[in-house]
Amino acid sequence: MTLLLDPRKGDVEDDTSSTKGRSLLSLAGTLLVEISLPKLIAAWLLLVALPCILLGLTPLIGSAWLATFSRSIGSTYGGLLTFAIILIVLAVGWFGGRTLFRIAEQAFWALNAMAVQPLYALSREAIRHFSEIALGRWLDEERRARLRAFSAAAAGLLLCVISLFIVWLIGPHTRWSAEFADLLSPVSLIVPALANAGVILFAYCTAVTFVWGLADASMDQPRGWWDFVDASVLKRSWRVVHLSDVHVVGERFGFRLESGRLGPQGNSRLARVLARLEEMHAQNPLDHILITGDITDAGRSAEWAEFFVAMLRHPKIAERCLILPGNHDINVVDRSNPAKLDFPTSPGRRLREMRALSGISAVQGKRTHVVDLEKRRLGKTLDEALAPYADDIATFADTGTIRLSAKLARVWAEAFPVVLPPGTDDGLGIILLNSTALTHFSFTNALGLMSAEQSRAMHAVVRQFPKAQWIVALHHHMVEYPTPALKLSERIGTALINGSWFVRQVQRIARRAIVMHGHRHIDWIGRCGRLVIVSAPSPVMEARDGDTTSFYVHTLGVDKAGRYLMAHPERVDIPGDELATLPVRSDTR
Repeated sequence: MTLLLDPRKGDVEDDTSSTKGRSLLSLAGTLLVEISLPKLIAAWLLLVALPCILLGLTPLIGSAWLATFSRSIGSTYGGLLTFAIILIVLAVGWFGGRTLFRIAEQAFWALNAMAVQPLYALSREAIRHFSEIALGRWLDEERRARLRAFSAAAAGLLLCVISLFIVWLIGPHTRWSAEFADLLSPVSLIVPALANAGVILFAYCTAVTFVWGLADASMDQPRGWWDFVDASVLKRSWRVVHLSDVHVVGERFGFRLESGRLGPQGNSRLARVLARLEEMHAQNPLDHILITGDITDAGRSAEWAEFFVAMLRHPKIAERCLILPGNHDINVVDRSNPAKLDFPTSPGRRLREMRALSGISAVQGKRTHVVDLEKRRLGKTLDEALAPYADDIATFADTGTIRLSAKLARVWAEAFPVVLPPGTDDGLGIILLNSTALTHFSFTNALGLMSAEQSRAMHAVVRQFPKAQWIVALHHHMVEYPTPALKLSERIGTALINGSWFVRQVQRIARRAIVMHGHRHIDWIGRCGRLVIVSAPSPVMEARDGDTTSFYVHTLGVDKAGRYLMAHPERVDIPGDELATLPVRSDTR
């Protein structure tokens, strides 16, 4: 059979969403051409315009209510009504406190992700990037750390001044008080409501950019770390394989959405990784195999099915495996169309969450536990915690109803962190966190967020086992890497939105914890103060089928003095395997 084109090599359609094969400007052009304008307008009204108008109306409605309340407070009925309203508010807060806090926290960080973080990260990294170009070889590691702190402070101050200037411009158009009679003509209040919202938002930006810049500047700056020990000094040790970003696809010759034709095809490389792990385990047993997110390329059912097919061929590896969700597992709305929007009421994201939760349960549900925050200790196994919702999850997968989606949102939130407890009081435990942020747009799928609820659960578990050592595992990197970059676009912000805050949270347990993450496919081991951070390269991405990729085996342990240490990592190379080519007529293909 002679072919004009070899279909296994793909074509331009496979590069639709590729950030490796296309420039950001080209992708932005595709977004403008392909985006659904009615859906965009509806989403903008629902997610931006309506909240802004409500925010601007809040002081007007509040002032009108206070004026009426002050006049009626003396009346019996007015006092009873007010008392009843207060009781209702207290009841809602008491019985729905955790859910309300979770919603408020998501909304708070969503506001930061949309209004503050992109401009702040761009300003900070631009200042740092061009300063490094100008200063060149004069920079050593210590000076580079100081420059990073200066860049954060300068970016925060710059945006603080710009926000203050905008507040000064909008200020004359605001209105902060009203009577109930004014509310009968709501159209006349739209302009002052929008002006109020603008002043509130930019006043918020003024404060938060200053605080954000100060927080980033004052934190322990990331540096490289090379204080490895010889494994022979460890009294007790554990061999941990760290994989990440395997991006399983659902087709034998499928390409990844991020790399397109510049990356690997199919899942043959993952198969070679698992086969190599099988050989290594037979020679020198492995304790844990940790995959820190992006198990799949777009969270589709076929991709999860391919992952399980690969794992079932290696049962000894599967029983040591631990996985957690990444942004590609949860936040990719449509792998072939980065312009597609996902409404908050759409079942798409919840379906991806349930697929991931089902996969996590299948891999480690009997071995890992959820955290009981009320008791501040480990609770049921993951399988036991999910068992009451099994029928709802199956029904939702078939129907996608809004009612079940709302119910299962709580199941997803309360499933994390997932914890593998230490085998003994002084053993090694692993805390698996969910760092995916709530997004509705494929193009912004890479954002990450760590919830305060998960941080509290992490500390509760660590306190429960005061002699244990820990791996804190998540998908997103907490800070941008301190290594030099050739392009400004390589620096820009897909780290945790609240990364500097979470670094400080984990630093509290830095003597007994090491952080492991993936996301950027970058091979780096560093530290923030005492906290050691391990970033995993992808054994699949950043290479074509004929190229060599790698992963690491880390030996962690404690010495005679009880110090938690890391031995020199063992690098394992996975050689490439070019696809056999079918005969084609043209040498150009």
